[in-house]
Amino acid sequence: MPRCGARHTRNEVSMSNNPEKKGVGALDFFCIGFGAIVGVGWAVAINGWMASSGGPIPAAIGYLLCLLVMVPFGLVYAELVPMLPVAGGGSAFAYAAFGEKIAFLSGWAAFGGFVFIIPWEAIQVTDVLGYLFPALVAGKPLYTILGADVHLTTIIIGTICTILLFLLNKRGLSSAAALQKFLCVFLVAAAVIGAIAGLIGGSFENLQPYYDNTVKEGVTHSSMLGGAFSIMVTAAFFLAGFETIPQGIEEAGGDVKKVGSTVVLSVGLACVFYAILLFCFGYGYDWIDFQSLDRPAAANMFLDIFPGGAGTALYWLLTIGALAGLFTTWNGFFTASANLLMAMGRSRMIPGWFAKQDKNGIAINGLYVVTILSFIGPFAGANAIDTVTTFSAVAFILSWMISSLSLLKLRKDMPNVERPYKLATPIAVWAAIAGVIYFVGSLLPFTPFFAGKKALIVFVIYLVVGLILFAAAGGERGKMSSHERMKNMFGDLDLDAMRNK
Repeated sequence: MPRCGARHTRNEVSMSNNPEKKGVGALDFFCIGFGAIVGVGWAVAINGWMASSGGPIPAAIGYLLCLLVMVPFGLVYAELVPMLPVAGGGSAFAYAAFGEKIAFLSGWAAFGGFVFIIPWEAIQVTDVLGYLFPALVAGKPLYTILGADVHLTTIIIGTICTILLFLLNKRGLSSAAALQKFLCVFLVAAAVIGAIAGLIGGSFENLQPYYDNTVKEGVTHSSMLGGAFSIMVTAAFFLAGFETIPQGIEEAGGDVKKVGSTVVLSVGLACVFYAILLFCFGYGYDWIDFQSLDRPAAANMFLDIFPGGAGTALYWLLTIGALAGLFTTWNGFFTASANLLMAMGRSRMIPGWFAKQDKNGIAINGLYVVTILSFIGPFAGANAIDTVTTFSAVAFILSWMISSLSLLKLRKDMPNVERPYKLATPIAVWAAIAGVIYFVGSLLPFTPFFAGKKALIVFVIYLVVGLILFAAAGGERGKMSSHERMKNMFGDLDLDAMRNK
């Protein structure tokens, strides 16, 4: 356990920029980010996006509109990541700009988004496998929670997957990145083949009606534009993986100048990727019927479009692609979550126990915590997914908003610091404005991207838990000077010198 007094351990300050760490390049980071973003949503949730938006056309437009918000957020990180290349991401940026209280809020919000995605993936993998192999969910369930049955077999599967991911990530980022690259290529290939097959077997009639807000209960928008904006309720969740890139940058070491651009590339391509698939799958299958298909809907529809061997082959290709996407997201957020806890523990925003690294620099205690939380997923049942999704979206938006504001503050406080990439000022200002609008809108019931009461209740409870941890670490913070806490967060980076440069 790291010491709580004035002195800090070597592990706490073994920061990045180590040229001896090799094997994790820009392509690896792109696969980590893009794979964490795309994941399984395109296969298991895409029909729900259509239903909640009023059709594939407004949903596709919605994801293209997300480019106007998400790409500026990505550009913010493209400037800040190489400028402050340490674990912590948005929390580190906020620490440099506003101090530890705002840094805690940003970091805890990001961790909420990260760590709730992990049990979400555990739920999804057991849910998808249950559809693939009905014998897994046959017989009497162990119990029912939120109206969903939970079986012993799916709990065992989710537990085994969690253990395997723990062991993989314990070996370090380079090992996790190798798997991520393979799975990312496979899921993209499966999705592209599925999109082409949808265009071959479909027609424009399947896209009609182009807008219908009566398909799903609880829809409040009344126009195609309103439907497009409504996709933003959950879009932040399904586009969130780009922040796994700055969380791993410290462990990777080496040249970080090109890594920032991979953030923008991963989030921009993900928006376009989703929009294309929404159109192609809506074109391929009557979207009114598509929204009621069992998961993974994107695979099931091909059994009807192409009866016989072709349909079966496409079904299995897309199903395996969906499972690959599940693991790219699950794997991508595993280490990112642990590294974020480590960064917050270093500066005692949370107890210093979380800062512990093993001899290889792995955030081992954070990894233990993330693994335990992942174990919870299969026990929670499939019906917890919607609330988890919207809660995580709100948490991510808050963190991105703070990062965007941090950029503007650091532009003022550190005007002469070297920035390998510098974002155009109007876009930087727009990112901050969009972040505020997006976050405030998610809290207000009359906006098209209101998160919903259940998600906000979970969000408030989660913030209270974080404040308890922040208070619990107060004694440790008091034993360290502010300079020492900053040293633990930023290592060899001297923020005072950067401000006075």
